[in-house]
Amino acid sequence: MTHDFGSFNMWGQLKKVALRTPDIAFASDAKIDAEWQKLNFHSRPDLSGAKSEYRKVLEILGAAGAEMIRLPAGDGLTLDSLYAHDALVVTPRGLVRPHMGKPTRRLEPAINGAHLASLGFPIAGEISEPGLLEGGDLVWIDRHTLLAGIGYRTNQEGVRQLSRLAGADVEILAFDMPHFKGKSDVFHLMSFLSPVDSDLAVVYLPLMPVRLVQFLQSRGINFVHVPEEEFDTMGCNILALGPRHVMMVEGNPETERRMITAGIKVEVIQGYEICRKGEGGPTCMTRPLVRA
Repeated sequence: MTHDFGSFNMWGQLKKVALRTPDIAFASDAKIDAEWQKLNFHSRPDLSGAKSEYRKVLEILGAAGAEMIRLPAGDGLTLDSLYAHDALVVTPRGLVRPHMGKPTRRLEPAINGAHLASLGFPIAGEISEPGLLEGGDLVWIDRHTLLAGIGYRTNQEGVRQLSRLAGADVEILAFDMPHFKGKSDVFHLMSFLSPVDSDLAVVYLPLMPVRLVQFLQSRGINFVHVPEEEFDTMGCNILALGPRHVMMVEGNPETERRMITAGIKVEVIQGYEICRKGEGGPTCMTRPLVRA
């Protein structure tokens, strides 16, 4: 089986997406008890609550017309495997298996990649030590332009290897990430930058590198600003289902109001168990494979 392939922007109509549901990632109360503190979850997720919240995610994705590919269980997967976006990278030459900055997640890329390869998705290669790379640190602006955040989860060597795998016609522009809360925090480029159309992005400006702000402005990209009080509640972690159509976590009313004012259709999920406790929002939970 072969597939149409490509997701080289962050806002086109979502056609195919890989995901791992909570019944697989969280699995059981015993697994949750054993892992949530070690993985730096803010508090213990409730399994039944997580399953209930996730049903709304699937409903929204289905209504948006996305084909959902469910990722399997596998030995060594943790609760973090719910956040499938980070564990594979889409390039024009195929999927790249990253070497993840969080050591407890390093089995995910092989398991996810093998499943998608069995379905006919192409594999371009993998990132190896000392390279580090995670999907949340990468933002496609167009087919030939990829932004990368250099921080605790992604390093320059990882980006160098990705550049070779992605092909000579892809330019990767790297920007240094702030220290912010340090190595143990879940902090990616997409923590403060979420494109929602070719000329519009939802941003949290105080943490953005100046060169990145200037680059986006030079490309004619306007901003919807997330207020300070809604950054920690994941106001900026949103998934574009299509141009100016997004999924976000509830509890960010001002960000939601500003998006609606900008002409964005907003779908809201509860996200208390599946997002906030593990700091992984709608973008983190989904690995887009094909966008229009």
